[in-house]
Amino acid sequence: MRSRQLETALTEFIGEAADRLQAEVGDGAEVGFELAEKPARRGDGAARLYCYRALTGAFIERHATQLASLSAHAEATSLLVDFDGLDRYLAGSGGGAAPGQIKAYVRADAALRLLLQDVFEEQTDFDRRSDAVQYRERVEAALARLEQSTQASTSELTLLATLHGLTIASEELALTKGLTIAQQGALRGVPDGAQADGLLVVFTADEGDIDDAIERGRGVLKDLLRALRLFGDGRVTLGALAWARVGTGSWTPVALGAGGRPHGMLVVSAEQEDELRAFCNLVSRRAPHGNELAWALRRFELGCERASSYEALSDHLMALRALLESEGQASGLLAGRIAALCATPEDRTKLTRRMIKAQTLERAIIAGTAEEHAAGLKLAGDIADHLRALLRDVICDHLDPNLALLADELLTVEEQSGEEVLGDSGEASEVLDVLV
Repeated sequence: MRSRQLETALTEFIGEAADRLQAEVGDGAEVGFELAEKPARRGDGAARLYCYRALTGAFIERHATQLASLSAHAEATSLLVDFDGLDRYLAGSGGGAAPGQIKAYVRADAALRLLLQDVFEEQTDFDRRSDAVQYRERVEAALARLEQSTQASTSELTLLATLHGLTIASEELALTKGLTIAQQGALRGVPDGAQADGLLVVFTADEGDIDDAIERGRGVLKDLLRALRLFGDGRVTLGALAWARVGTGSWTPVALGAGGRPHGMLVVSAEQEDELRAFCNLVSRRAPHGNELAWALRRFELGCERASSYEALSDHLMALRALLESEGQASGLLAGRIAALCATPEDRTKLTRRMIKAQTLERAIIAGTAEEHAAGLKLAGDIADHLRALLRDVICDHLDPNLALLADELLTVEEQSGEEVLGDSGEASEVLDVLV
């Protein structure tokens, strides 16, 4: 699949570079020549033929500093850093050092100059307007050769899925190498079934066993979905169907086993993209396994896949009980501990009461006597938000995983300092009944 955003950025850079190099030629700079031998057309005894060959590449290299100062250079370089075929393109074009020996930004900068050399090979001027048709043909051919570097491996798997409930500002957002979120229309060669509402998410991997690669791709998409749900209050979902292909082969439908439908919209601004990229990488590394936190995180995800906030309420309350009420529900400690962690001292009475209402609503939902209404949906949504905030802060190492102990310590410190945590005396007796 070809990235329209990358093509546009590279085309703009090539145009700006051509104008800058032509201005240098106009100011007296010269493209050097070398004497090269041409292969003889007749037998071994034929006279050798020679020709002059323009050293366009050397001229471009001498002006690398000026090219790096162009306004289009920064975007083109940043997009090339995440280009899957960058290392193969450099290797195939004689780009110098091996991938591990130089930084990605330096490799991307070198690739830009190689791309310019491809467009203007053996030319002594860079006037793109004197023959606009030929210039466009040269640019398109060079971009096509760059794109072919992503297809060098016949075993490379591409897994494409759709994301719903998410909006990004950029046309494409590369999260890690091999994982990109893109707007509809930003990529060429997308299968027909994926051309619908929602964003596209593309995973690529070069592994020997295709089944293993698809399974790893499912895991990567699952990690991404978890991170997006923890990042903001939108209930992001994956489409139930994805598409896979090997190399440049045909697309094959793949069931993801995803569920649920989106609620609300998670909007990621351009300023938040770096934050999201770092957060997704952190969650994939630090997601818990085999403990209460992992179980609570799974209940949170199950709640995100429910058809309504009412259905999700029990999932989210069970997750909170696992994190904060190991003594059992009969202890009545959940509401006060949530208030200690998620509210300022002056608002803790209010949050404690809302937690009591949430547990009452849960019992009504279980009994089948609850009717959905705006206030109830808002209450269920608030519970989800509190759970999300606690999970996110523990995974990011902002809070100790022993949340119950942390909450009790906060309450103890404030009690010893004489702060009136539970509001006025008229409200305190009602809430204390819950905390005991």
